[in-house]
This record gives sequence, C-alpha cells and structure tokens, in this order.
Amino acid sequence: MSDGTVQGGAAAMPNAEFIDSLAQVSAADWDAVAGVDYPFLQHRFLHGLEITGCTTADTGWQPCHLLLRRENRLIGLLPLYLKAHSYGEYVFDWSWADAWQRAGLAYYPKLVSAVPFTPATGPRLCVADGEDSASLWPCVLAAIEQFARARGLSSWHLLFPEKAVSGQLLAAGLPQRMTTQFHWFNDGYTSFEDFLGAFASRKRKNLRRERERVTQQGLSLQLLRGAEITAADWRQFHRFYQTTYARRSGHGGYLTRDFFLQTAPSLGDQTIMVVARHSGQAVAAALYFRSSTTLYGRYWGCSADFDCLHFEACYYQGIDYCIAEGLQRFDPGAQGEHKIQRGFRPILTYSNHWIADPRLAEAVADFTRRERPHIEAYRDEAASLLPFRREG
Repeated sequence: MSDGTVQGGAAAMPNAEFIDSLAQVSAADWDAVAGVDYPFLQHRFLHGLEITGCTTADTGWQPCHLLLRRENRLIGLLPLYLKAHSYGEYVFDWSWADAWQRAGLAYYPKLVSAVPFTPATGPRLCVADGEDSASLWPCVLAAIEQFARARGLSSWHLLFPEKAVSGQLLAAGLPQRMTTQFHWFNDGYTSFEDFLGAFASRKRKNLRRERERVTQQGLSLQLLRGAEITAADWRQFHRFYQTTYARRSGHGGYLTRDFFLQTAPSLGDQTIMVVARHSGQAVAAALYFRSSTTLYGRYWGCSADFDCLHFEACYYQGIDYCIAEGLQRFDPGAQGEHKIQRGFRPILTYSNHWIADPRLAEAVADFTRRERPHIEAYRDEAASLLPFRREG
C-alpha cells in the first residue's frame, strides 16, 4: 500500500481504531455514518451476525472493524474481518492460498473487508456527512498495512466495492480483480408481461411455460413483507435453508437459526420472503432484502423438488416485486448462467487486494492483469446470449 495512495484533500488525518465487536460502538453512531438504506452494513445486521454466532473467531470470521475518529467523533468506518479460511466470500482465492503454501508461507489468517456470506456490491468505506472518502483512504490503507504487518497477516482483500472505489484503489497500486454476476434492470416496465414483451418470441414462450408449470403442479406463492413474516415462517425457512445447504454442500449453511429468528426480522420492511405452498403446506421459500433502489435475492430452501419452482420463487417473484415497487435493479446473488435466458444481464463486479510479501504481490498483480481480458470476454459472450429481441 505504501507504493501509492488515493488522492484527496489536505484535511488532518483522523485516528484509526480497530474493534473486535460492534458492541463497542453504538448503533446510532455506526448507522449515522454507514446509513440504513443498504441493508448489509447496518449495525443491526452486522452485530446480529456476531451475536447469533455467525461471525466469530470460532467460525473463522473474527470482526476487527476499522473506525476513523476526529476529535472523538466517528467520521468513517470500514467492515473488516480476520479470516481463517476463504469460505463465504465469493471471490475465490484458493489457488493463491495454495501458492503461499508451496512457497512455505501461511496465507491464513488474512484480512477481508466484505459483508459476510453476501456477494452484493455496495459501500465499503463509509464516511460521515461533510467528509470526503477519497481523502480518508490514505489513512485507511496505512492503518490496515500497519495492523497486518504487526500481526504477520498475509494480505487484505476488499470485496465487492463500488466500481469507482475499486478504480481509485487500482490507481493507488492495489490490483483489481473482476468477476461476473447476472443482474436484472428495470427499464421502466409496467408489468411482467411488459418485461416479456422485450423478449424474442420463443424465449418469451419459454418463460410463460415455466410460470404456468408452477401453477399446474398445484403450487401457490405468497410474498410477505417485514412484520408479515411470522416466527413460524422464520423457523420453517431455517429448516428449508439447512436442508438445501446440506444437500448441496454437505453442511447446514453459514447462518444460524438465531440469525433468522432475531437478526433478519430486525430489518423490518427491508426483508421480503416468498413462501411456496402445496396442498396448504409450505414446501419452499426464498428470502430477499431491499434498499430504496435494489432488491437482493439472498437465500432459498425447499423440502421437496418441484419443476420450475426455484425460478419462480427466486427470480420471477423478485422481478414482479421490483416492477410493482419501482426498484431499479435486482441482484439475485453470485453465479448462475441460467439467469441469462431469464433476462438477467452480465455485469462486472470488483475486488482489490493488498499483499504483504512483495514477491507474491507481484504474482497476484500479474495474475489479475492476465485474468482481466478473459473475464471481459466472458461478460461479452454472455451478453450475446440474452433473450431480448434484436433491433434492426
């Protein structure tokens, strides 16, 4: 990090402090800086992950958030975790860990600035009103480097920052890595049928058949908001979540039962659940969070498999909701090329990386430079497969 800084103004640098729990800062102070629109940086969300046993030293997600203060006033914050593994990050660096090991070095522990288990682009360095984030980055980078070197940590990774921030850090000497996700964008649609009207005829018929197939199987879906989601709904959702994770990954998922019973409900109307029922019994559910502009599809679980139900609960219900609410974007989560044919456009997401060892730092920088054109080419190829009618 010492090779460059993000350019900013000449204001006096604040004091940097690392805390190992959000209990050490009041919710009012934290939220006054982080804001409450983006759900995943709210105090109640991040502290809720701690107190429900999701982000702890035992789980390999030890909080060590960075606070910036000037004259004892909180003016900036950065979510930060001491990581003992690379699970739950969605920017895959297992090959880097292997390279460290082959070099006789330890990759873990490392530092990660991210929302745990949540590959959603959003703010990372948050600043108080009247402060300039660009002018605070030099203090942040210096503090992280000092913290990491004092503890013998291998690296620091900023995951899913906004594009402009990632570009600033790239200019400051922190290699930028890109990945591809698939997001839906609201082009002023008035209904789902209006959205389908932008599709080529055959693709439009395919989606209609998928939605009809759900109804033909005797399934009904209900969208619940905030307080409409009961404790029984949350308990059932946790069972769906655990079952589905165990079937797919061999473990019960990153989130505890208490997270769903305590933390998720605390976000109020920013929480949306779609419940699917068959013969009156809940058989599946999808969980979303929202901001004023964006819907985030996060978790899904089911007790039985039904044809096309995943597409309906996790994608089409979300699109319906965005159109009804006037939301601009729907981020359904990482991966999933099957989203392309359902109108989700490929977009680039970003991460930046500081590496303590200069030899390995150069290797990572070279890797990201060589990887970049392949990621961009994949994005372009995926875009060519979108189902929309071609003009002209």
